[in-house]
Amino acid sequence: MERPAFSLTDSLAGNPIIAAVKDPEGLDRALDSDCGVIFLLCGDICTIGPLADRAAGRGKALFIHADLVDGLAGREVAADFIRQNTGAVGIISTKPALIRRAREVGLSAVQRFFLIDSLALHNVRRLLAPEQRQYRPDVVEILPGAMPKVLRTLTEVSPVPVIAGGLIHDKEDVMAALDAGAAAISSTDPAIWFL
Repeated sequence: MERPAFSLTDSLAGNPIIAAVKDPEGLDRALDSDCGVIFLLCGDICTIGPLADRAAGRGKALFIHADLVDGLAGREVAADFIRQNTGAVGIISTKPALIRRAREVGLSAVQRFFLIDSLALHNVRRLLAPEQRQYRPDVVEILPGAMPKVLRTLTEVSPVPVIAGGLIHDKEDVMAALDAGAAAISSTDPAIWFL
């Protein structure tokens, strides 16, 4: 079955807040929010299909964090499994090979990076360099996202949009991340989903 083309950037144009769901019960709240995009940070190989179907049934674009799904190894075949067995539009992963495979099978890909020091920032820049094009995600997610100066530095050199995630606690954090150039923010806090 051929899926229509999906653009995360277009989906975020009306609302740059992504509901990041860490348990199945949280999906109900995310489905009631105005967030058009949901990051699923939980589940197992038996539940992600039905959870993705619920999201699609409510007109939400669901991304599955492949590294966090019980029963899926962090191998490239995880992208094939998600493509063939769920209605998800994309994946999230920290693994460049999984990002590459997701794009090959027609899924949108969000590469998640944890910026814990200047070496991590250097590695992000290296992975986004032109010679690494074969691994390039559609979007990168930077955690923690409550670092406006670092976000600005990265958004100025990134060839793809940047999402700020992690430690986003209030509207001020959301606005600071967006003002620093982030295309969107992701948060597990339902209060942020309803801003």
